[in-house]
Amino acid sequence: MYLLSLRHCWRIAPALVLVSGIAVVTAGAQQPQPTAHDSSKSKTHMNMPMGTPTKKKTPAASHKATSSTAGEKVTGKSATKPRSSAKKRSPTMAMPMPTKSAGKKKPPAMSGMQMGAHPSAAHGDTTHRKMGAMDMQNMPRAAKDSTHMNMPNIPSKPDSAHMNMPGMAGMPGMPSEKRDTSAGAMKEMPQGMKMPGMKGHTTDDMMIGPAGVSMERMGSGTTWIPDAVSMPSRTRMVGSWMFMAHGFVFAQYDHQSGERGDDQFGSLNWAMLMATHQLAGGRFQARTLLSLDPFTVTNRGYPLLLQTGESYKGQPLYDRQHPHDFWMELGALYQRPITKSLAWSLYAAPSGEPALGPVAFMHRPSAMDIPNAPIGHHWQDATHVSFGVVTAGMFTHTWQLEGSVFNGREPDEKRWDFDRIHLDSYSGRLTLNPNAHWSFSGAYGYLKSPEGLNPTESMHRITASAEHGTSLGSDGQVASTLIWAANKHSSMSGLSNSFLLESEAILDKKNTLFGRTELVQKSAEELVVVNPVLTSKGVLLPGFPTTQHFNVGTAQLGYIRELARTHWATIGLGAAGTLNFVPSPLEPYYGSKVPVGTFIFLRLRPFHASKKGMTDRGGMKMGTGHE
Repeated sequence: MYLLSLRHCWRIAPALVLVSGIAVVTAGAQQPQPTAHDSSKSKTHMNMPMGTPTKKKTPAASHKATSSTAGEKVTGKSATKPRSSAKKRSPTMAMPMPTKSAGKKKPPAMSGMQMGAHPSAAHGDTTHRKMGAMDMQNMPRAAKDSTHMNMPNIPSKPDSAHMNMPGMAGMPGMPSEKRDTSAGAMKEMPQGMKMPGMKGHTTDDMMIGPAGVSMERMGSGTTWIPDAVSMPSRTRMVGSWMFMAHGFVFAQYDHQSGERGDDQFGSLNWAMLMATHQLAGGRFQARTLLSLDPFTVTNRGYPLLLQTGESYKGQPLYDRQHPHDFWMELGALYQRPITKSLAWSLYAAPSGEPALGPVAFMHRPSAMDIPNAPIGHHWQDATHVSFGVVTAGMFTHTWQLEGSVFNGREPDEKRWDFDRIHLDSYSGRLTLNPNAHWSFSGAYGYLKSPEGLNPTESMHRITASAEHGTSLGSDGQVASTLIWAANKHSSMSGLSNSFLLESEAILDKKNTLFGRTELVQKSAEELVVVNPVLTSKGVLLPGFPTTQHFNVGTAQLGYIRELARTHWATIGLGAAGTLNFVPSPLEPYYGSKVPVGTFIFLRLRPFHASKKGMTDRGGMKMGTGHE
């Protein structure tokens, strides 16, 4: 990155401005959110008005006795001058209860109950030595539950999270009736119900949707990722709305070697903002996903050997990755429960993603820090930007079944506007998350006229994917994805296949490793080697038949070292090297059977929240966006 000249910096600055705008919205993510009072975890002093404090008269004999709890002898000074601390201190559970002679038996320990930071009986405070005249020995058997404080002659309640004592109902911060705040009860609680004492929805409450599915499970569009991993994001509550933001900026030098290679300084970037609100018994979410790629890498895109798809100035792009449109997504999602375990969803977007293919590469935990797109992008997840999408689905906590109608045409070369909406294609997808570590999906789609340069040609697409994820220590995670996808063009016989395997390991707060390997069958038409080609050395190459296919592949490995960290994001310096494999017939076109690609980049994105203290409740990751 030290080679980055000033004449190219103007391409990177707008991307930084885009993400900085998101940072302003989420600057309050680190502020603590209001939380409900949880009496089951409270360990504060119990200095509450429990009735008229009783004045304790210590018998004269007790001044000479040995303390029954600490075994220390009371001094003569303390025996002749009564202590006044008990009168000055707020009465601690001083209640008119039946008493027995003090000091005969040691009261049983009450595990988990803190009576406040009062002096021990060893200091001669007989008021506290007798626990405020409470008969601890004759407490009911239910008192073995450390969260109960059932006093004698007071009926016990099955609510283990509260302390049943007379006069407590209606006190500040105390519940007026029994409630079950156990983890199981919280998991079963209907979506949108407020907890006792809650002043409004918290981030953790809003993260869990119908059927107990966490918002962190969402990938691109309506796809799912494994619960054990996540995309880094920041959240903030504004009233009853929850705002979530995330995004990436790569400021990079891209070098692709060989006859068809090129160099470029530029920036790849995207920023997403989601607003979520409870609505009509369900959950409403508005989304927008924006990119400045058309400006920072130009409408021609960035160099990437063996890549194909879309067009530039009326000609097919090859050995370059097209830029994303500015409006990558603009849509809304509504989810509503049918029963406790079954829900339905509706997604509509003038620009969005239909139910076809795996999670788009920039939203996959296994690929989020990889700067370039896969060369099988137009076999796997290229429909993630479709101008016109309507998707309906049903889901439980473990499976999701969806169907879409959408615009099958790829985005045109005008990257800043909305393309004309046509709902002329359809697709269906089944996703299965059997546990927190796996997510499987399979999809089929029919695309009518996907390519503007060949408007009469249609396509059938089949995809299948398996994603795996697991946490790594308190700050890391490992995510992997295996994808098979195939296209069947109406002008060609048989399927053209693509295979992808990629992994990313966030080792800790400082180090990230990633890798990807691919094998794709591409036609001579897609690689633009149909017509005769004149090389830079003056050699005329004859070309190949349109329908001839070639097996091309890549193997990439990269590393990122984090350099600096703000209160909401991390900046890393990374590098990635790619070996590209071309068959012998294509060697003259590329100048080598193994041309090399290199990326050197600075990467800015939100950091992952530490997993310390996080709780997994049926897919809910607590503490999202905070550290």
